[in-house]
Parts: sequence; C-alpha cells; structure tokens
Amino acid sequence: MAGDDISKLSIKKAGTVAGAGKKRKYIIVLIIIFVLIATGILYKQGLLTPALEVKVSKVVNIYPSQTYTVLNASGYVVAQRKAAVASKITGRLVFLGVEEGSRVKKGEIVARLENEDAVAARNRASANVNSAKASLEQAIAELDDALLNFNRMVQLSEKGSVAKSEHDIAEARLKRAKALVSAQRAAIKASEAALKETEVVVEYTNLRAPFDAVVLTKNADIGDIVTPLGAAANAKASVVDIADMESLQVEVDVSESNIGLVKKGQPCEIRLDALQDSRFRGAVHMIVPTADRTKASVMVKVAFKDKDPRILPEMSAKVAFLSREVLPEEEKSLTAIPADAITAIDGKESVFLVKDGHAYKTEIKTGRRVGNMVEILSGAGISEIMVAKPINKVKDGIKVKVLED
Repeated sequence: MAGDDISKLSIKKAGTVAGAGKKRKYIIVLIIIFVLIATGILYKQGLLTPALEVKVSKVVNIYPSQTYTVLNASGYVVAQRKAAVASKITGRLVFLGVEEGSRVKKGEIVARLENEDAVAARNRASANVNSAKASLEQAIAELDDALLNFNRMVQLSEKGSVAKSEHDIAEARLKRAKALVSAQRAAIKASEAALKETEVVVEYTNLRAPFDAVVLTKNADIGDIVTPLGAAANAKASVVDIADMESLQVEVDVSESNIGLVKKGQPCEIRLDALQDSRFRGAVHMIVPTADRTKASVMVKVAFKDKDPRILPEMSAKVAFLSREVLPEEEKSLTAIPADAITAIDGKESVFLVKDGHAYKTEIKTGRRVGNMVEILSGAGISEIMVAKPINKVKDGIKVKVLED
C-alpha cells in the first residue's frame, strides 16, 4: 500500500513556474508605477529639473539723495576751535569745578591754583597805593601852606617889610612843595602799577575758559602740580581740554583724482556711524589748499547746517557730496527695489521672491521712482531677496540657483 501511494506522487513543474512568473510581473509593474509616480512628484516639485541660475536683488532702505550723490568720502568730526586750558605759572591745583562733559561759559573759572602768596602780595601793593594817596594829600596840604606863605612874602616884600632872603626862602619852600606833590603823584602811579602786577599774578592762578565750550578731558586732579611746560616729574601741563561744539566740522580726505568734483559751498549729506538712523545736512566749508603726498589726497572740511547735541568730536563720519540740495520731501528714507526687478504679469506689477531655493511670484504695490530704484509700498519687506531682471524662463515656484556677484 505504501509503495502504491509513493508511485502516484508527481510534481507539476510547468504550472508552478507559470504562477511564479505571473507574480513577478505584477511586482515589476507595481515598481514601475511607483517609480513613475515618484518621478512625477519629484518633477512637479522641481527636484529632477536643473536649477535656473539667476542674479538677485534685495529690498533696501534708501534715501533719495543717494541717486544724485557724485562722491563719497570718510572722515571724522573735528572741533575747529579747541584749547588745552593751562596755567602760565607753576602751582598746586586746589580747586577744579568741572568734569568731562561740563559746559562752560567764556571767562568762567574752571580751576584754581594755590595763591596765598600772590594774594598777600596784592594786599601789600593795595596798602602801598593807599599810603601813597595819603602822602599825596599831605603834600598837597604842604603845597597850599607854602603857596599862602609865599604870597604873604610877596606882599610884604613889595612894602619893604621883609628882607629879600625871607622872600627867597618862601619861594624855595613853594618849589619843594610842588615837587613833592609831583613825586607823590608819581608814587601813586607806581604803586598802582605794582598793584596791577600783583592782581595779574593772582589772576594767573585762576584758569578761565577762553570761550563757550564743553570739557572733553580732565588731565589733572586737586593736589597735582601744574606747570606751563609740564617738564617736572608728575607735573601736568594742562588741566582740561575743551572744545567749542558750535565749531564742529567733518574733515574728510578726497583723492586728488576726485577733488575736481568738490567745490566750496557744495551741498552734502553727513552720516555718523554712531547715529545710523540720522542724516545731517552739510556744505563744503573749505578745501584745504595743500595735498597729502603720502595718501595722494586733499582734506575737505564740511560744516553742519543743523546743530545736534548728539554730535561729538572724533566721531567717525561719511560724507556724500551731492549735485544739488536735498528737497524737504526727500529727507525721509523709503523702501525700494531696482526697477529692473519688477515684471508685469496679467497686468499687475510683480516680483519673484527667492525663498528656499525657489522663485515665487508675488504681487507688489509701488510708489514713486527714484533714479533706477522704485519705492515699494507693499508685497515685500526689507532684506527680502528677489530675482533681478526676470526672464521668460522664470516661473512661479521654479527652482533657482543664486549667482554670486
């Protein structure tokens, strides 16, 4: 029985192979369909197409004056009137009434040196003047008496009542009295001159501001020895440095090849690195009549038309030399893009903003045109990147590659 069962067994090879082949075809078809679908999705997303190389522009904040700037230069704010307040004599500093940033008026005492000896000499000279005046009064009284006596002697001499010698004595006394009055008047002048001299010495100990100014630096403290030359050890040559803030100007170096673009009185726009959001009106005050051979440049001084307390000496500055004055409506900045970046699509102004490697069509609203720039009112913000000079190949959503300048 067992042998009969085994003999009946058989393997249908052809049917098995046919079933396996059909199954394999189904799998291949499914794979092909999946690949086609995936390819379509990737193609639609632009992942299989080469990126379009484009140049880009940015949305920027500009001032209209940039469109008629003929030359730019860099320099520093410099006070044209400044001074190192020092003493003409040597002495110890006993009073200091200012610090950095203090505003002082012309003639105001900013510091004082010890002056007890000078004050004592002045008091002595003043007493000498008073003494000389008293001596003059005494001499005048003596002159009056001598004059009366001489007149009596003249009358008596005419009558023959006195000897000629008595008359001569009275006359000599009168002359001495007159000479004494003259001498006392001269003594008064001399003593007044001596008093003036001591007053000058006392005034030397008072350090006064030579003009209205602001204190820039303080170089000495109370107790320091101040001397005119500062040659002694630990001695100070000046007490404070001051500057007249009304005399602030910007000094810039202009290359010799461009100096022909600058002229006296030319309107300028001044920017300070410390005050990035502000622009100041200016004008060329002076072209210094000499060149710097080491830098092949000429110094130009630009004056501020409007004063601002925020402007300080030694601030770094940039000056734009303009071809004309800035109009009132051009003083404020505006958001702008290059005119070439705008394209008309379906009758509407648009740009292609670049984000994540793709260009997307964006409708914008524009304002006035300033040179080759156009004011943008809506649709894009500061620093956003867009395709510059869009061509027909640029489509909404297309993959792009930004070319470096």
